[in-house]
Amino acid sequence: MPRPLGELEDAVMTRVWKWNRPVTVREVLEDLQQERSIAYTTVMTVLDNLHQKGWVRREAEGRAYRYEAVSTRAAYAAALMNDAWSQSDNPAAALVAFFGMMSEEQRGALSDAVRIVQGPETAEAAPDTGSDTAGENPGAAQEGDGR
Repeated sequence: MPRPLGELEDAVMTRVWKWNRPVTVREVLEDLQQERSIAYTTVMTVLDNLHQKGWVRREAEGRAYRYEAVSTRAAYAAALMNDAWSQSDNPAAALVAFFGMMSEEQRGALSDAVRIVQGPETAEAAPDTGSDTAGENPGAAQEGDGR
């Protein structure tokens, strides 16, 4: 089960997920430097650590590497939620509490996601929540990274 990413790891992975293509240390460095002072070697070390942890794969390009995400931010968030939920001694109560924290929009997205997972047979019988998150764009309910 994945541990939450550290603050700098998350900043690096956010760029890798957002760009959705193989990236170089230099590209990540230049983008991060718009927000903070950071060294090339620090970004290189973070990407190497993310590679060792299995978050990114890398391919040599000359004397450098290009790094690419192994999975999506949505899959990362889902794994964290699953891990937290599985640690509860009362999973039903944990879900009720979690649902109670959700906004109306989030509950609509949840309903859409349940319909997607259950398949088309169940979707026809389910009442419409008014949310169009998954209607024309099924990937919208699966991708929670704000893109």
